[in-house]
Amino acid sequence: MTTTAPRLGTALARLLILAAALLGTLLAGAAPASAHAALTESDPKAGAVVATAPQEVNLTFSEQVAMSADSIRVLDPAGRRADTGEIRDLCSGSIVRYGVELRAGLPDGTYTVAWQTVSADSHPISGAFTFSIGAPSTTAVALPDRTAGGGVVGTLYGIARYVSYAGFAVLVGGGAFVLACWPRGASVRPVQQTVVRGWLALTGATLVMLLLRNPYTGSGELSDAFDLAGLKAVLETKTGAALTSRLLLLGAAALFVAVLFGAYARRTDPKEKKDLAFGLGIGGTVVAAGIAGTWALAEHASTGIQPGIAMPVDILHLLAVAAWLGGLTVLLVSLYRAPSVERSAVERFSKVAFGSVAVLAATGIYQSWRQVGSWSALTDTRYGQLLLVKIGLMCVLIGIAWISRRWTQRLADPTPTGESAKARESEEAGENAKAGESEEAGENPKAGESEEAGGSDSADPERAAQLARQRAAVATARRKRERDADPERAGLRRSVLTEAAVAVVLLAVTTVLTSTEPGRTEEEAGKGTTAAGPAAVPDRPVDIRLPFDTGGVDGKGVVRLSLDPGRTGANGLHLYVDRPNGKPLDVPEIKVALTLESKDIGPLPVAPDRIQTGHWSASGVQIPMPGEWRIQVTVRTSDIDQTTIEKNVKIG
Repeated sequence: MTTTAPRLGTALARLLILAAALLGTLLAGAAPASAHAALTESDPKAGAVVATAPQEVNLTFSEQVAMSADSIRVLDPAGRRADTGEIRDLCSGSIVRYGVELRAGLPDGTYTVAWQTVSADSHPISGAFTFSIGAPSTTAVALPDRTAGGGVVGTLYGIARYVSYAGFAVLVGGGAFVLACWPRGASVRPVQQTVVRGWLALTGATLVMLLLRNPYTGSGELSDAFDLAGLKAVLETKTGAALTSRLLLLGAAALFVAVLFGAYARRTDPKEKKDLAFGLGIGGTVVAAGIAGTWALAEHASTGIQPGIAMPVDILHLLAVAAWLGGLTVLLVSLYRAPSVERSAVERFSKVAFGSVAVLAATGIYQSWRQVGSWSALTDTRYGQLLLVKIGLMCVLIGIAWISRRWTQRLADPTPTGESAKARESEEAGENAKAGESEEAGENPKAGESEEAGGSDSADPERAAQLARQRAAVATARRKRERDADPERAGLRRSVLTEAAVAVVLLAVTTVLTSTEPGRTEEEAGKGTTAAGPAAVPDRPVDIRLPFDTGGVDGKGVVRLSLDPGRTGANGLHLYVDRPNGKPLDVPEIKVALTLESKDIGPLPVAPDRIQTGHWSASGVQIPMPGEWRIQVTVRTSDIDQTTIEKNVKIG
């Protein structure tokens, strides 16, 4: 029983255009690769105002990073280097910290700390913040507006990543489809072309990524792709080693493809073919796992929690994706361009796809837990939101695959018997293979009919060739009509085509997901981030009223507190103590304490000075970083009567 199909038509073109549009929209809206390691702490802190110049600037990260001599730069208000350029490794246990020494005798003013490095999962990260010595000042330093890994180089690198995933899926999944589902496909030209193109795409994308790696993690300039010194430095990194290993494994994959479509396709002895298929299966699995391992070695799986488990799980996940989506691609090409595809091959692929989905579900659950870690990260982080989109697309894809499976089951037409069965088998297997040869050679496949038609036809070779071409055209048209009139086969083609279009978008989401900061890391970084946040009332004093009652004589009143300018750095503090009737109240003592619980800072005590009756003041009150601060005011109205009142305020 065979399933036949016409060549690519307008339906295929429309669906591919739709898939390409969705892919373009997704990639266009994707931000550059986010930080997979994140800056969690700095000393001095962002926005801090310190009384004297520190000896060094220290940065703490959430994961291990690769530091170079120029990874941390400190610039004075005039834009000159204020550091010595010597990076110090201060890592201890699970704490990832690096520092750079500052020059002696630095003047007062605002200093800029700019840093750029590469996280352990191969993605470039960068950032900048300021701190001040003595008092803030104007600065000639403009904070960089280009994110590491962005720009034209970042876009090209992202496209190469997508092409490499797609090429891997087609190469591995196509080879598996031929060996496990459709051995006769090894001799089908469109199948051969599809798998070879997968190999070419993966090889070309890997070479492009290797060349772009230096500017991608460094300058961002496309011209640096051909910097030999930069390329040498890349080859010494973990990512460079992974890409080089992938190229070497692709050499072995080329040998696999050559044997599959050469010696294996030409084998006629069943035993020899079975033995060769076994060898190709073992060798191909090893090579495919090795290529998948180059991603696991250099990206998410190699860092974070449980890397020893995550890396083999990631390899299984990639192989399952390739077996499903790559096999689906070759099946689609076969349905539209191959002369025929056996129903048994479609049924076998259906079982392979089911097994792949089971593996994807198991490995995907583990990877989701590992990279997300909490329900809040699943909904509140970009990684979690992309993961939800991927899960939704997977559900859609599984639904379409179920429809394809139903169409496959409905292809069980009654099998013809006796001479009619042999005739049909001969027509489908023989005429399709020889029709083109008959046309080129000018032979008449029905020589007996030609002879009965008259001796003049056999005596005129040109006339015989013309009749042969006409009969071949009629036979082709008849087969096409029969094929298009079969609703089961047409339904299978449409469902597989739709499945492939959704798979294109799913692969794009997966590519963006691998270049996005994991939700677990983003949440952990958010708990310890040093980035400045917005003020509740920017550049305006924080004014609050705090009623109090100490319980003694003249123990009731209101404290009016003003913190000016109400932002990080130095602030002026004014306290006004009023009686319930609004007149000033003179109290023996008043104290203030500031606490930022989210960062375990404080309480920071402030002892204001009495200016006049009911008025207390303090200058240079330091707010080291933004956040929701708890202000506690202790009021003593006698030797034994006092109370503490508090209120939370947001300080930018």
